Amino acid sequence: MIRSLFGGSGESGEKKQSLFERMKQAVTRTRESLNERLEEAVGLRKQIDRETLSELEGTLLSSDLGSTTTNEVLAALRDKVDRKLIGDGEELKRVLQEELKAILLRAEEARPLPEAAQPEVILVVGVNGVGKTTTIGKLAHLLRAQGKTVLLAAADTFRAAAIEQLEIWGERTGVEVIKTKPGGDPSAVLYDALQAAKTRHTDYVIVDTAGRLHNKAHLMAELEKMCRTAQRIIPGAPHQTLLIMDATTGQNGLQQARIFTEAAGVTGIVLTKLDGTAKGGVVVAISRELNLPVRYVGVGEKQADLIPFHADDFVASLFA
Repeated sequence: MIRSLFGGSGESGEKKQSLFERMKQAVTRTRESLNERLEEAVGLRKQIDRETLSELEGTLLSSDLGSTTTNEVLAALRDKVDRKLIGDGEELKRVLQEELKAILLRAEEARPLPEAAQPEVILVVGVNGVGKTTTIGKLAHLLRAQGKTVLLAAADTFRAAAIEQLEIWGERTGVEVIKTKPGGDPSAVLYDALQAAKTRHTDYVIVDTAGRLHNKAHLMAELEKMCRTAQRIIPGAPHQTLLIMDATTGQNGLQQARIFTEAAGVTGIVLTKLDGTAKGGVVVAISRELNLPVRYVGVGEKQADLIPFHADDFVASLFA
């Protein structure tokens, strides 16, 4: 079940095309900026050499690819240039696409999707303010559109507003929210949600969690307790731990991501607000530096504005 959720081979050609067009639209600013700078770097050069690649470095950094990823990509390009495998600007673009795609696919291979289970338990983590609760609501909408049954667990009990916001999304999507009073035990909420899901044969349980980072040790202990609770009730749970990141924070969000990755055993990234930035290269930087696949991207404010991420579509949309 989760394989179709993350955009598996079951998609029709029409739907796949629709997803590509939406991705292309979302990265319009990145594509325009990248292509303009590429033209400036390559220009009317008849031959691609190391000087060309030096100019390309600034182009990649301006797209928020990050220094680590940029250096890796440039090293691969220099090798091909030295071996006369890149003859002109079009070939340079093609090889650049291949290198970016390879980074994204490497992260996917490092974190393969788990076997399907019922219920499928998805733990959602991230700092406050990145759109975590909103993304949970959009994910619930996407699953409901696929005919799946969903329960939401309001386990961010430290913020009354988080519980209220999740309830609003539950009403919008027709999904029940399992909750407790503010300040209650997050693991107790999770326990109740998983027991209810087992009884009702629910397909998915999506769990909201606290986004505080001021006390890393407390955060880690809390998430570990929740994971132990889930495993006692559902073998192998949580099956996915998704980290929500804001694309507009760029490289600044990587350190926060590393803390959550260490504390929560993150298995995938959901990148919000991709449509609002000209620095979409952060998608590749995140995959490279965290060795984590991007599973979804948020491309707008509407319920349906969360789409499965495909490396092929993303890279192609940057150069289309």
